[in-house]
Amino acid sequence: MYDLTGFQRDLLYVIAGLDEPHGLAIKDELENYYESEIHHGRLYPNLDTLVDKGLVEKGTRDRRTNVYNPTRRGRREIEARREWEDQYVQEIV
Repeated sequence: MYDLTGFQRDLLYVIAGLDEPHGLAIKDELENYYESEIHHGRLYPNLDTLVDKGLVEKGTRDRRTNVYNPTRRGRREIEARREWEDQYVQEIV
C-alpha cells in the first residue's frame, strides 16, 4: 500500500466499508469526508488504478452501473496498514 496516494488509500477504505458500492456512492462518501466535490476525472482513474493493482474487483450491477469490492489482497493491505499505523498512534487513541 506504500505506493498508493492518500486518495487511493481512502478509496480502498471506503470500498471495504460499504456493501458493493457503486462509483457515485463512493464519491458521496469521499465528498462528505473531504468536504469538497470529487470530480469524475479524479475518481474513476483512481478506481481503475486500484483494480489494476489487484486491490479492488470491478463488477457490474446493471448495464450502466459498476460495483467495487476489495480483493483478498486489498483486505490484507488494509490490515497491514492498520497494524503499521497502530504502532505509532496506539497511545493517542
